[in-house]
Amino acid sequence: MLKISNYLLLAVCAFSFLSSNAQAVQENKALITVDLKKAIAPMKPVWAWFGYDEPNYTYMKDGKKLLSEIADLSPVPVYVRTHSLLVSGDGVAALKWGSTNAYTEDANGNPVYNWKIVDSIFDTYVKRGMKPLAQIGFMPEALSTHPSPYRHYWKPGDPYTDIITGWAYPPKDYDKWRNLVYEWVKHSVERYGKKEVESWYWEVWNEANGHYWKGTQEEFFKLYDYAADGVKRALPTAKIGGLNIAGTSGKGATEWMNNFIKHCISGTNYATGKVGSPLEAILFHAKGRPRLVDGTVIMDMAPQLRDIQAGFNITMSYPETKDLPVIIGESDPEGCAACGMATNPENAYRNGTMYSSYTAASFARKYLLADKTKANFLGAVSWSFEFENQPWFYGFRDLATNGVDKPVLNVFRMFGMMKGQRIEAMSNRMYPLETVLTKSIRDNQSDIGALASADATSTAVMVWNYHDKDEKGSAETVEVTLNNIPARKATLNVYLIDRENSNSYEVWKKMGSPQNPTSEQIAVLEKSGKLKCVTTKKVEIRSGKMNVPLQLMRQAVALVKLDW
Repeated sequence: MLKISNYLLLAVCAFSFLSSNAQAVQENKALITVDLKKAIAPMKPVWAWFGYDEPNYTYMKDGKKLLSEIADLSPVPVYVRTHSLLVSGDGVAALKWGSTNAYTEDANGNPVYNWKIVDSIFDTYVKRGMKPLAQIGFMPEALSTHPSPYRHYWKPGDPYTDIITGWAYPPKDYDKWRNLVYEWVKHSVERYGKKEVESWYWEVWNEANGHYWKGTQEEFFKLYDYAADGVKRALPTAKIGGLNIAGTSGKGATEWMNNFIKHCISGTNYATGKVGSPLEAILFHAKGRPRLVDGTVIMDMAPQLRDIQAGFNITMSYPETKDLPVIIGESDPEGCAACGMATNPENAYRNGTMYSSYTAASFARKYLLADKTKANFLGAVSWSFEFENQPWFYGFRDLATNGVDKPVLNVFRMFGMMKGQRIEAMSNRMYPLETVLTKSIRDNQSDIGALASADATSTAVMVWNYHDKDEKGSAETVEVTLNNIPARKATLNVYLIDRENSNSYEVWKKMGSPQNPTSEQIAVLEKSGKLKCVTTKKVEIRSGKMNVPLQLMRQAVALVKLDW
């Protein structure tokens, strides 16, 4: 009897262990539930905004190709922001540099305007149905109070402040500065038409609270007032905003932003002497902070999200601004797009799927922050473009390298298929917003979350498996359940970005990382850089419900698309 009892006890213990283990596995499994009847808000294409430092890349070979691809992936006009549109020079592109020579002066100090290069930049946008987020800056050499030195020759590894030269100073003549802006906007109306230019946004300068402005706060307000007056004299219905502050959640930055808003509401206008200054959009910046720890890249989304939360909260704290459109003028995992991983090894995240999964997970939280604060969130500018004639996969923060798309661009292709209403998507493995604001995504489990949309004939669910730590992990099972589908039959498409799909970087590495790939290799790389559909099939919908099982590697992103 004792022997039998021992066997029974062992059996009970074994059953108990197996049951507990099965329960633990089940609890760890990612379960995502989407309800097509629970609309949250319109699925605003806040992602359809891009920017870059070097304006002269715009009309170069790979620049035009990438702009065409960005325009094609978006169902709405894409807005584009670039620096240095008024900088003096020969128009030759270089890292962290650009020039148009829009303004010079003759021997008698009279203004000479030349819009040839500016036009070639804006023409490239407008021909593709894109729109400028037109940055009024920086200071032409002939107008700068400290013009020398002016042209810089910065390269990765040099001190960042080496880029700050004569273009960062206040104007020696504010009337000439105002008239420069007036002539630019007037010329734009003549070239593109009043209706087109009315759809643009104009903004003054960049990160005036940081290195980019070598004047005082009050001098910046004066710069803004004169620029805004020039814009409005040329086109009273034009939209202008500011202030594209850096480090928005920092104490100094919040003071700048509050003071700027107060000046625009009730301050004395330096240009007109009247009360207040035009303000039709609020702009600020938000950046994350990756680090290299024991040879491993550790991302940090929390600072970026805290910057966004601070900017939204400040905007909502004034009755005069709470309804204004909010544009995050630069919204990125960190600050220097032209700093490659050779000089900044923490930037190794940029070539592969860590950048794409971070983008999916962070944009989802931007929507949540807008819901929480009720801000009129219009767009978030991804400061990432391309770098012409640079090494393959050098580690720049870009969307493509030498004309080949990186995995991150495919996330934006996924966003482009999301339309209609943003709908409820619940996940048992998605980190709460407050946790991410406090410490990003650092616990043992990865963040498996979802963002969903639906219109009358389709639904799209973006799902990611993200973690701050750049380590490979086993693929995880994700069960996506769609409820209240208003159809009996549909077409299911599943798109995937991971180590094996929609990933030119992994293909390039398997080639041996060639810096001079053959034309055949380039063709393979271009194909591998496109978004890949891994499942296409006709499906039956039973009782308005459907389950879609996924296997997601760490740092993978999937889009489940159902059309009926």
